[in-house]
Amino acid sequence: MALLRPFTTFLLLLVAVPLSWAASQTPPLPLLQALRAQAPGSRGWRGGPASGQPLRYMLELYRRAADREGRPRRGRSPGTNTVRLVQAASHGGQPWAGRWYVQPLTYRLGGQPEAERLLRATVVYPQSLPLPRGRLLCALELVATTEAPMVLLSPSAPPRRGWTEADVTPYLSPGNGSAEGTLALRHVCVRAGRAAAPPAPSAPADPFLLLFLNDTRSGTLPEPRRSRRDAGTLVHDLPGYLREAGADKSDCSLRSFPVSFAQLGWDHWIIAPHRYNPRYCKGACPRLLRDGYHAPNHAVVQNLVHQLVDANVPRPSCVPYRYSPISVLMIQHDGGILYKEYENMIAESCTCR
Repeated sequence: MALLRPFTTFLLLLVAVPLSWAASQTPPLPLLQALRAQAPGSRGWRGGPASGQPLRYMLELYRRAADREGRPRRGRSPGTNTVRLVQAASHGGQPWAGRWYVQPLTYRLGGQPEAERLLRATVVYPQSLPLPRGRLLCALELVATTEAPMVLLSPSAPPRRGWTEADVTPYLSPGNGSAEGTLALRHVCVRAGRAAAPPAPSAPADPFLLLFLNDTRSGTLPEPRRSRRDAGTLVHDLPGYLREAGADKSDCSLRSFPVSFAQLGWDHWIIAPHRYNPRYCKGACPRLLRDGYHAPNHAVVQNLVHQLVDANVPRPSCVPYRYSPISVLMIQHDGGILYKEYENMIAESCTCR
């Protein structure tokens, strides 16, 4: 009679808990699917090999924010999941006039996805540059319009490794006097040093605009529910079931699957990381779902039904349980540089469902 109790319990659970054991089909390599929309196309893609100060600055930002595998570091500096570097779209005339260098610059801000919410914006430039005889001292001015006067932009923080940042967030809001979808600045430098210095040294690199954005779109993979089962009260009713349970090399576990961006032919526009290891879960779910698997009650019941009621009912599926994000640094269609954090892209542990 004691053997009837587990079967009675199973029948009651079969009525109360629907057994939908069809394995969920997760799209393979979701990061590659997300990046495909950014990949170079036959039309309109003007990006080329990144170089110069913008690339060096963004690489430094990336290395502070993520490790070599692309996993974001704790306390990462950007403070957001998207940083977009916008380079100047237009220049004007002959900038040198004696000791003075004056270059009008325009930054186009249109075409950003609606899901990206602007948190802050800064213009990055070197405030002081060495010359053969003296130094070049630079500043930025907001171009005057009929609605707003000329504004000299002040550094928002002390220079770091030669870079100076000026906050322009207030000037990107509606009614700031700038044309819609653009930011107009003047790059002004003066040559300080001996009078016998060369009449026209090489022009300094253009300042670049950084947009710190919060992409409100959800991650490609849903965050799995992390419900924990109780201490297996049903399993303890089956001593034979416990004896049969045991770890095996073929048990559900995390496996490695590195993919090189060079193998995909994407290394000319994906700057970092150099490879993507999404990892995956493979193996049979053990007969005893240990607490470390974080399996829900439904998986426990399904496992018992397979063993004791109907072998046609499949065992639970081995699937990822916990994910981590990955940060990617890439060149955009317009030649700008984008730092982006993609949620739920690296499997960190497995479960049975």
